[in-house]
Amino acid sequence: MELSARHIVVVGLARSGLAVARFLKESGAQVTITDRAAKADLGGFVDQALALDIDLELGGHQEATIQSADLVVVSPGVPHTLPVFQAARNRGIELIGEMELASRFIRKPIVAVTGTNGKTTVTELVGRMLAESGKKVFVGGNIGNPLVEIAGKDAGLDVIVAEVSSFQLDTMATFHAHVAVLLNITPDHLDRYTDFEAYGRSKSRVFENQGVSDFAIYPVDDPRVRKYCQGIAGGRLPFYSRSAHEGPPTSGAVITSSQIVVTIPDKVEGIIDLGRTGLAGPHNMENIAAAGLAALAAGGTLEGVQSALDAFQALPHRIETVRTLRRIRFVNDSKATNVDAVIRALECFDGPVVLIMGGRNKGYDFTTLRDPVQRRVKKLIAIGESADEILNALGRAPAGGGEKAADLEQAVLRAYESASAGDTVLLSPACASFDMFASYAERGDRFRRLVEGLS
Repeated sequence: MELSARHIVVVGLARSGLAVARFLKESGAQVTITDRAAKADLGGFVDQALALDIDLELGGHQEATIQSADLVVVSPGVPHTLPVFQAARNRGIELIGEMELASRFIRKPIVAVTGTNGKTTVTELVGRMLAESGKKVFVGGNIGNPLVEIAGKDAGLDVIVAEVSSFQLDTMATFHAHVAVLLNITPDHLDRYTDFEAYGRSKSRVFENQGVSDFAIYPVDDPRVRKYCQGIAGGRLPFYSRSAHEGPPTSGAVITSSQIVVTIPDKVEGIIDLGRTGLAGPHNMENIAAAGLAALAAGGTLEGVQSALDAFQALPHRIETVRTLRRIRFVNDSKATNVDAVIRALECFDGPVVLIMGGRNKGYDFTTLRDPVQRRVKKLIAIGESADEILNALGRAPAGGGEKAADLEQAVLRAYESASAGDTVLLSPACASFDMFASYAERGDRFRRLVEGLS
């Protein structure tokens, strides 16, 4: 793909957009970055962009600029369905995302991990499993390091492990994953997609350009995922749970209470021991199975897989134990920004839970939480924009009822007062953070500081 002297418009000035602009500038392209935000709202990104000696258009996307481009590269946070982009497509202008652009300059095999929940954990775990197997690995994508950072610079690597979001898959064309992992599909981002079907189709695109020598990893027992896996061309490596006495799979991974039996025909057969893992909950056993299959399919060893798993700890803001005070456990699950993630979190605890939920609703029906909340939650405390909506849907489900808190600080105090020895206070919001915080990480960090300040 020739970039030199082409006029390329990058839409969205943030980490991804800036990385794309830097790569394009180094490749000899004429680059314009456009962003709807004003200069004052973009912080240091503006100064970094100006240092690259590129054109900046802030405060809106000018149709004339888009229409004059030879290529448009859209950041994941910008909806690719905006009318200004459709007009460009109608004129024959190609519109792609950062992931697609980067993949056209990457020559080493890619392991792509997607799904509604668990992407980051599995991506990190696959990367460490491959590294422990002696592979030179780049871990990035939606996880924080844009793939374009290694575009044309991957000669010294063995494999690239990438977390990919539905937004990135929306703008792919030729992106090809040698190993593609689809962990799950549950309702999410319904504020951006027309319906759940559109979201599901987007996720399943991770398999789209695979061939017979590639591998597709997915949960075969999940009917929502199976629906989108009918046309897979690569080798199928399903993962699922069943009793150990039923024997090993012909292909894929079987999860039991103590181990995972893996089989990749003509490649590897063996066992992953779960006895020393620091990850908890049924969903994490699925994550381990998917990660192990992906690492082995990409050339890892059973020894490397086991070594990485034994040393791996839960990532921040994902069912992260902050502290135990007076035999009350405080858990930060701020990354749980959808309903299914809350269900998965609640499955990790045997004792009563005091649950803190709320934030900005991304289009969810909170009533789907009624049964798990009724079974496992002692008291519900709601915060943020969606507090009233949550209480209307779930306030009567817990034995101790539900109440509204003015902010996270008040919620933590109320939760502490409501909890008894043996209980768990769980922040698992089922919502985005943007009504009160800049990110789920900022929300989780605030929760951690508040809990650490309790006495």
